[in-house]
Amino acid sequence: MKKNKIYLAALAALGLMTASCADFLDRADTNGNYVSNGFFRSEQAMYDGLMGVYNSMYMDQVQGFYMVPALVAFDHLTPMLLERTSDNTIGAGGTLNPDNAVVLYIWQRCYIGIARANEIISGAENYKAGFSAKAMEYLAETHALRAYFYYLLVGLYGDVPFLTSPVTTDNYDNEPRTPREQILDFLIADLNEMAPYLPWKREMSGRLNRGFAYGLINRLGLIGGDLDIAGKGKTYYEAAAAAAKKVIDEGGYHLAENYGDLFTKPGQAKADVFNEIFYELPYTNTTKPIKGHPIGYGQTSRIQGQTGRHSSLMFCDTYECIDGMRIDQSPIYDNAHPSKNRDPRFAYNVRMEGDEMTVNQGSVITTQILSCYKPTTQLYSFTTGEWSEVPNQDFEGVVSASWASFCNAGVGTINAKYALDTSCGISEQYIDIIVMRYPELLLGYAEAKIELGQIDQSVIDAINTVRRRANMPEIGLNGCVANETTSLSAQDKLRQRVRRERKVELMMEGLHLIDMRRWKTGDIENMYPSYGQPLIQYQYEAGIPYTTAGGESGVSLGLAPTDIPTYKAGREDINDIPCYDAYKAKLKVRDTNRRWEERFNLWPVPAQEIARTKNITQNEGY
Repeated sequence: MKKNKIYLAALAALGLMTASCADFLDRADTNGNYVSNGFFRSEQAMYDGLMGVYNSMYMDQVQGFYMVPALVAFDHLTPMLLERTSDNTIGAGGTLNPDNAVVLYIWQRCYIGIARANEIISGAENYKAGFSAKAMEYLAETHALRAYFYYLLVGLYGDVPFLTSPVTTDNYDNEPRTPREQILDFLIADLNEMAPYLPWKREMSGRLNRGFAYGLINRLGLIGGDLDIAGKGKTYYEAAAAAAKKVIDEGGYHLAENYGDLFTKPGQAKADVFNEIFYELPYTNTTKPIKGHPIGYGQTSRIQGQTGRHSSLMFCDTYECIDGMRIDQSPIYDNAHPSKNRDPRFAYNVRMEGDEMTVNQGSVITTQILSCYKPTTQLYSFTTGEWSEVPNQDFEGVVSASWASFCNAGVGTINAKYALDTSCGISEQYIDIIVMRYPELLLGYAEAKIELGQIDQSVIDAINTVRRRANMPEIGLNGCVANETTSLSAQDKLRQRVRRERKVELMMEGLHLIDMRRWKTGDIENMYPSYGQPLIQYQYEAGIPYTTAGGESGVSLGLAPTDIPTYKAGREDINDIPCYDAYKAKLKVRDTNRRWEERFNLWPVPAQEIARTKNITQNEGY
């Protein structure tokens, strides 16, 4: 299989590649020239224009000299994952406001992409009847990318200005917010019309396929269904289910053999991995300037000198034990060794006490034992082939800056997804970032059918296909694994299962931020601070001498066998929201100012955009 990367060429003819949002909207209107002069009448012109739209998909969050892909950062704006700065997540500390830099950045990047797409779609209108199959394919890709930008806007901001013609300063500044119903209906119809012009599978990465187009319909339909937009929830669920079923029945997709291969450079080169991915953002060290990102263990590894992103205990505790039961129900869960006997996907996504971290520091590959509780740790050098004992800057008793210790910055855990690759340096990685892959469609199909109350074997098969790859026990029509009991109805139990699977399978892939809003779980996810591993005086093992950062000495008490989270009946149980009240004093804690307000179900419209326009209003509560 040929799997050449596409690397994004400058769209010089349109002058779009380097323009900021404001620059683009303020420039002289040249759209008429593209149409009248027939700029988009050839395959090459369509391809060149398309590359400019693809470039807009790179929404890298600038943090100092680091560029962190937005798809990775999105989940850190939920209680599942943590930024290194305390009280910096959405719903915590009041950081969600119209002047928020992330809120402005995503809005602007989406409208840049929409503007580029509209130029091409409008410019091609008079010529598409004579287009070759390849030119129509490029046009269909443009439609799908435009739909993706609107999916983000609708999912994050709600009603937004809806522009389907070339964007000029005049029409952008005067366009009011369009109801989400109209946007969803247009996009679903548009994607259904254009999807057949796309191939089911690509011969090269970095380009979206037909599965991606139908996947967007599934995403849009789930938003419309869960929020019952315009009272048409059933219609939207049906659209979501139909699109996903088409992919399952006709796409010929399969899951990769090994889950971990999806998130390494060598793994992504495998044919079975390529078959699972619908679209990914290519990163490369073969172009100038280099397109890389420091994803390793969140931002960079503690092994490199700092750490930036972490998993909360809420997220860690979402993973089942290998018997298929949640940790509060499983007889094999051991809270003194919490990473043992867990869903194998846990090890690919989270690193915690006692785990090994192996990274390429750019010239040297080393392995470090992660530890919150010991003044020294073991370091293995692949150069010398030997282990050595070195000072542990992550030791609880070490006083250091928050950025220099995963303990001080977070809660004693580090994200592992995209970080298990030693083929490139941890501060300059080139692993492609996945935008959509087949398991999402399997789970999206199941979710839509569950919400419709149409539970049949096809729903169970879709969920079990995802679980089977992870070597997890299969579920039955009641949503339970063998020997599992539940007080939930079959619909609620399956709702719990499919939501749990989305979190553990797709974490750090940019989905939970919008999932949290369409499920209306923001209030229960944000009702507690962020908890993590035990404090040094209660570390997992009892009887271990310790000294705190304040100089207090003692012997660790360990956790009691009963120190396991509980789950309140109702929404908390269905959505796997744990309660740590019984032993919270024993745990590391972050984001103590976490709170939730009804207005947080939508992001605010950026203040800058309201100031420059005449008809854009603010979301309620901001």
